[in-house]
Formats: sequence, C-alpha cells, structure tokens
Amino acid sequence: MRPIVTTVGPLVASATTAIALSQTPPAGLLTLNGALVVGGVAILDVARTVLFSSTGNNSNTTFTITGTNWAGDTISENLVGASGGTATTLLSYKTVTSISSSTASAAGLTVGTGTTASSPWVRLDSWAMAQTSIQANAFGTVNYTVQQTLDDPNSATNPVVVSNMTWINHPDLALVSATSSIQSNYAYPPIFARVVLNSGTGSVVTTFSQLDG
Repeated sequence: MRPIVTTVGPLVASATTAIALSQTPPAGLLTLNGALVVGGVAILDVARTVLFSSTGNNSNTTFTITGTNWAGDTISENLVGASGGTATTLLSYKTVTSISSSTASAAGLTVGTGTTASSPWVRLDSWAMAQTSIQANAFGTVNYTVQQTLDDPNSATNPVVVSNMTWINHPDLALVSATSSIQSNYAYPPIFARVVLNSGTGSVVTTFSQLDG
C-alpha cells in the first residue's frame, strides 16, 4: 500500500465564545453568533473539538451539534451539558452548522473551540500484509496519541455510527501521550487509524506504510 500521511495541528488559540456568545437558550436551536460564524455557519481553523461552557447547571440538557469533518462529510453527536464547567465534543468539527438544545437551558452557555483535535483517519488495507510501519514527526510543543479502531461506519453488515465508534490507544505506550518524534508499527491491520492531539501549539505529521500483499 502506498504510504499515507496524515496531519493534526497546529491549532489557533482556543476561544470559548468563538461559535456562540453567551446565551440561555430555550429548547430548540442556539444562536450561532461567535467570531467564527459566517452566514450562520461556524468555520473553524482546522477540524477540532467544540467546547460548551456553562455558568451553572446544564447537566439536564442534551445539546445536539451538527457540522462537517475535515473531509466535508456531515457529522453529528449528542452532548450532555456541564454543571458549572465545560463539556467537550468527542468528534472534531471543521464547521458547525447547527446546535440544538433538548430543553430550555438552566444556565448561561457559550460555545467555542476546544484545545484538542484528531487527524483525518487513515484507512488500512484489510487484504494486504498486516505489518504496518508508523512514523510520527512532532513539530513544536505537542502531546499526542496514535489510536486505531475495528469499527467501520461504512460496513455493509455492521455499520457503527461515527459518534459511537470505539478508538483504542496504540499498544506501544511510546505512542500514547507522546511529546517527540517516534517510529513504531502495527502487527495487525486495524480498519482505521488516527492521531489525536491532546494538547500543545505544534503539529504532528504521521506516515503509515503497510506492506503490500
């Protein structure tokens, strides 16, 4: 298989009001009026997590966020509000097109950009040789983890909703919360792999090279 390169980061500084300014939304749609909103759509610098910050107890409210990922595919997930703190999406959004509230919020809320992000997924070849070399090149200050999954939203027999996919940290602990450039491998081919930027202002460029069958 031809080597596949995926990149995550760098992220511009997070902003808690970048998507929605302070509001106490009723049941239904939130008003997207942050600095990143153009024509009713929030356009983020790169695909990254979204942060919901509550001034009080919003734990009885479920927010549904809809947008697109790095490839422009529509993604969505449900997120339970926080109680006097923050709640962060599982998925990374390049755009946010709508946010709805299941009930009237009990406290004020802002929506902004999170401090974490995941790279575009790498699809490994299930029919090729299992051995896959990995090289993660770290640039600047980063903390990152390589993850993989056997879930497949495109499966003809057992599709898994994107927001319900289970991602597992790489078994080589050197690739978990890593802060420098590392080489490693897979002894078996997962269906997808990705790199999660846990924190930092830098970027990680990762190459996956699987042996041909």
